[in-house]
Amino acid sequence: MENKSGSPGPGPAPVRGSGPVLSGPRGAVLERLQHSAQPVAIAALAEEMGVHPNTVREHLEALVARGLVVRERAAATGRGRPAWRYAAADDRSEPDPRVRDYAGLAAALAGHLARTSPNPAGDGLAAGWAWGRSLVTDRPPHPGPTPRHKVVALLDELGFAPEADDAATTVALRRCPLLDAAREHPQVVCQVHLGIVRGALEHHGGDPEPTDLLPFAEPGACRLHLDTIRVRREPRG
Repeated sequence: MENKSGSPGPGPAPVRGSGPVLSGPRGAVLERLQHSAQPVAIAALAEEMGVHPNTVREHLEALVARGLVVRERAAATGRGRPAWRYAAADDRSEPDPRVRDYAGLAAALAGHLARTSPNPAGDGLAAGWAWGRSLVTDRPPHPGPTPRHKVVALLDELGFAPEADDAATTVALRRCPLLDAAREHPQVVCQVHLGIVRGALEHHGGDPEPTDLLPFAEPGACRLHLDTIRVRREPRG
């Protein structure tokens, strides 16, 4: 494809699926985001491309509307509302069908527990623990040298888009299959997710108790701590 955007590298990215090719300037904005390892603010992107920030903002808002770009607030550093930061939308496939099919029921369950349970967090944790065990029982083991790595592989399969350190002790969860329900009932849904981790970890031979999940701990991610997990027995499989 001929590069008409004036930027180095390949030409403008096509719209996801069978849609038309983006215009040169708008495609160039998307291309810059696709090659950026971190979300980018409007001012930085405008300076990099040598155009006015309002021009970049117009292209970004159009790309957000088409689902090609996502935005998040930068971390607060002082007075005033933090600036938006933009990133190319993740083009991963749909999460595991077990999660997609479960999402509606889980959201309804979270609302029910939040309204009626004397201990919604505890009940959510117990439900997630059982679910985590069921997800790894009677199926090929997930790859990884330790129980922690196997759990990270499961979370990736389920659509959480985990980003872990080399030892898989600290994990940023970039996606949430039940995001709307988690925002409405975090005390339930987030405990379900922690239970999934603990149930799967226990099955693989890790110590589930010291794990901790911090909901919405940073812009665009929840943070899972597995740093105090110790192997109790030989992992199964």
